[in-house]
Amino acid sequence: MTEKYVVRTDEKITNPMSREEAIKMVKDYDKQGISAYIVSEDEGERLKNSKFNVPKWE
Repeated sequence: MTEKYVVRTDEKITNPMSREEAIKMVKDYDKQGISAYIVSEDEGERLKNSKFNVPKWE
């Protein structure tokens, strides 16, 4: 079984892809000035289903 990865940005989480594709995508995001991270497919699913509360600064 081949390990799959997803790329996470502040805006979205991608569909699962190979390691090479994920690295290329992160480099492309970096060129655009967007922070992106590679995480495992399992971790990506966990992040999609979490209900993170964004702090509201006053």
